[in-house]
Amino acid sequence: MISQQEPVGSPFGYRSRALEVVEGIDLSGKQVVVTGGYSGIGTETVRALAAAGAKVIVGARRTGQAEDVLRTVEGDIAIFPLDLSDPASIDAFAESVAERWDRIDILVNNAAVMASPLTRDARGYEGQFATNHLGHFQLTARLWPLLKAANGARVVVLSSVGHRLKGLDLEDPNFERRDYDKWLAYGQAKSANALFALQLDKLGEPYGVRAFAVHPGGIMTPLQRHLSNEEQVAMGWIDADGNVNERFKTEEQGASTTVWAATSPQLEGKGGVYLENCEVAEPASKDNPMGGVFPHVRDEDLAERLWDKSEEMTGVRFRP
Repeated sequence: MISQQEPVGSPFGYRSRALEVVEGIDLSGKQVVVTGGYSGIGTETVRALAAAGAKVIVGARRTGQAEDVLRTVEGDIAIFPLDLSDPASIDAFAESVAERWDRIDILVNNAAVMASPLTRDARGYEGQFATNHLGHFQLTARLWPLLKAANGARVVVLSSVGHRLKGLDLEDPNFERRDYDKWLAYGQAKSANALFALQLDKLGEPYGVRAFAVHPGGIMTPLQRHLSNEEQVAMGWIDADGNVNERFKTEEQGASTTVWAATSPQLEGKGGVYLENCEVAEPASKDNPMGGVFPHVRDEDLAERLWDKSEEMTGVRFRP
């Protein structure tokens, strides 16, 4: 049963760091997959989980860069190639993981692109939806037997406050009949991420698999690579001198909610909820302009229809 969207009294918050969240938590023997775990908050997610004793496999589109970044991160970490916009790459990655492990305890669907110019994958699918949502949908499906085998696995899906931009159009997800808008496309992908977690939790609970959607917060990372300084100034992310808005989190702080979702004992027996600031988020309101969850990503009927559309678009039948 999907849990109520209400706070649980977490001792952590807005400025908590990922390493603080796992303090006292022993992940020895746990096996974890993190997509994009070599950039921005992905690196800090890997650092914290590995520090707590987990074995971590990182899916990386740029394996050389991943090796350079993760060389100084302590722990049992392996890097496998993964391009979430390429179905063959996803299948090959999943096969490589299955050859090494017989189960996955934690899957973190972290990798993403944001507000990019219009690109299409080989199937003609819009790039942000294809990478952020469809790629992770297929990956989770391919890894499903390993998640079921864990007897209590968690799947953490990175969404965003960008879900407020909505944009989800199941009749035209690839912007073939409407003008492309990079932010509307991002809102569509991030809404899809949250809805995927909602439906996955419903289908996975009988097998002990629980899923969570996470808004990590505003963080200055390589995710902003497609945004000009002028755009970021106009949005208030940086000032004219390039100084980052003080409301932004550090990468270590930005990874904390992901790590909390993956490990917190307070979430035992719960799932399907949207998290932010190391807590189950409250509904969005005018008093909470930078946070909260919008109703459309809590819509179970919409989540089911998105699931069906995702199966159709990927050709992957994923019925736990």
